[in-house]
Amino acid sequence: MKSISILGSTGSIGTQTLDVIRNNKDKFKVVGLAANNEIEILKQQIKEFNPIKVAVFDEKKAEELRKQIDIEVFSDKEALDKIATLKEADTIVISVVGSIGVVPTLKAIQAKKNIALANKETLVTAGKIIMEEVKKNNVNIMPIDSEHSALFQCLLGGKKENIQRLILTCSGGSFRNKTKDELKEVTIKEALNHPTWEMGEKITIDSATLMNKGFEVIEAHHLYGIPYEKIDVIIHPQSIIHSMVEYIDGSIIAQFAISDMRIPIQYALTYPERLKNKLPKLCFEKYNKLTFDKPNIEKFPCLKYAFDAGKIGGTMPAVLNAANEMAVREFLVGKIKFLQIAETIKKAMENHKIIKNPNINEIIKADEWARKFVEEDLIII
Repeated sequence: MKSISILGSTGSIGTQTLDVIRNNKDKFKVVGLAANNEIEILKQQIKEFNPIKVAVFDEKKAEELRKQIDIEVFSDKEALDKIATLKEADTIVISVVGSIGVVPTLKAIQAKKNIALANKETLVTAGKIIMEEVKKNNVNIMPIDSEHSALFQCLLGGKKENIQRLILTCSGGSFRNKTKDELKEVTIKEALNHPTWEMGEKITIDSATLMNKGFEVIEAHHLYGIPYEKIDVIIHPQSIIHSMVEYIDGSIIAQFAISDMRIPIQYALTYPERLKNKLPKLCFEKYNKLTFDKPNIEKFPCLKYAFDAGKIGGTMPAVLNAANEMAVREFLVGKIKFLQIAETIKKAMENHKIIKNPNINEIIKADEWARKFVEEDLIII
């Protein structure tokens, strides 16, 4: 039986992870849960899964929860770290959103915990450091993203030296069929209307700008040690091929499945085993055709900025991520328009002085610099 802690248990990935655990109670035990401020949901999770300890980022909400339960509730600045390093846990699910996930992931790895990773920002901002620590501490890092889970499975079919390219598929997001002129006035509601996946607000906007796919490119580079020149993105609106690997003989291995995150979550938790589940199976007869297209970089420059940041390396990916987080936040509250997200990221990257081989503190400082730069720049706007 695996003992699991979940950082971000009340979010989309966290609740789906608990659904997987709920259906496999003989395989998993929950020992730690961490949430932001959704204490009513967290309280229900505590009642059902009986964790040893929990964390709530919001201190007022944490104090409110303490009055209602009889287990320890962490709420200081190291609360996530404490759940990530619980001695009773052997696998940590990292499903918080944003760069807040970087340090807890690093601490968990250093505490010899296996990682099931859904937080893109961890590898985007500190991929080199994270992967070095994974190797040093002899732990596993399993991707929860459907695309990286697909790549992992496809890579089991060949040798690294025989890889021609990794092909990340992309639904195209909410606005794949809109012109650039139409994108000027799109609404928040329209941006949050993803055609395929049900996700949190931030990742849904990242999908609409294609920044989400850019993050996945950087993640794939770090997870699988493949140069950026051998990583491609292709638009596949049906979202049943989750990614592909092309080998030097021209063979392409693809992973197919329905669009349900519980499949990659379950595989990340059970690897190398596979378990049955009650999810619907893929029915090919429902699809008259599968289509593929190149992403339009002119309409969605965030994908290019991610490739650029990844190739530049150093602190630039941290700046890319932080600027994006800030810009998306401002878009979601109506302070900037959709196309200004990409414009804001570009400005931050152009004004950043790169540190080539940063340590974790320098990455954190680069993140802070980018947030301050964007905040001041948006005030000027």
